[in-house]
Amino acid sequence: MRKLELNSQRTGVFAGLIIPLVSFFLVYLFRYGHIPFFEFLKYVWFRDILAPLMSLNILPNLLIFYIFIRKNYLFSARGVLLATFIFAGIILLLKVISWL
Repeated sequence: MRKLELNSQRTGVFAGLIIPLVSFFLVYLFRYGHIPFFEFLKYVWFRDILAPLMSLNILPNLLIFYIFIRKNYLFSARGVLLATFIFAGIILLLKVISWL
């Protein structure tokens, strides 16, 4: 059986993409759980709060990044940084779309 490789860029990108999505869903559950999920998405889209909400959901990546740095998993930390840049590009794109 192959040992799980935690110090890889693939692991970091996966963690860096999944953690913000999980935190977005947790915000939905704890704050807006009384409405259906797609209604919540419409609400945040039409109120122009999707980009700021996504920006706040990237903050847990900071914790994951520092955990990988402390454990000396530098390739995984690089992957988390790459995923954070991907989310930053998506947020920038959402901001530009909202300005149009």
